[in-house]
Amino acid sequence: MLKVILVRHGETDWNRIHRLQGGDSDTPLNETGIAQARRLALRLKDEDVRAVYASPLQRALDTAREIARYHQLEVKTLSSLKEIYVGKLEGADSTKMKLRWDQLLCQEGDNEARIYGVEPIAQVQMRTWSAIKEIAGEHREGVVVVVSHYVAIMAIVCAVLGLPLQQIVRLKLNSGTITSFLMYDDGSARLELFNDGCHNLNS
Repeated sequence: MLKVILVRHGETDWNRIHRLQGGDSDTPLNETGIAQARRLALRLKDEDVRAVYASPLQRALDTAREIARYHQLEVKTLSSLKEIYVGKLEGADSTKMKLRWDQLLCQEGDNEARIYGVEPIAQVQMRTWSAIKEIAGEHREGVVVVVSHYVAIMAIVCAVLGLPLQQIVRLKLNSGTITSFLMYDDGSARLELFNDGCHNLNS
């Protein structure tokens, strides 16, 4: 049995001001995000971590490096763990957009979201879940940490729970949090923890 710990990267300035931060934005952690990464690392330092994987975007990679150094591990990057691509909407103020977030994520057919070049959520799930299966093929037991992004992690969670992707808009995932699931030899999975940020309390 393998335990997969999904970590959403620490906060960036774009998170704070509600700018869309997709797979083409290589934004760094801000001071809060760096502190979150360090608290995540302390939270996970006693886990039996066999490997640490991350999106190559620096906000995820820097979060992963904080975690990995307690386990004397090198971070392995996978492009398939990047955030959803939002095309022409990259960097847009999400509070001022005419197009709602749920329309972006739950696009079907030739609608406005597709015109903007937003990656279909089904495609996000296909590449992120394939990455998880690739990782599981390398590690049959112990713990692996996977540092990724909001929509990427949500797509994985929907795969674990067997939820329709349209349900993604009913879930919330904060920066610097932990979500984990168990993956069994028969390929089945069971969610263990979701959006846990208790390590960020009283700090």
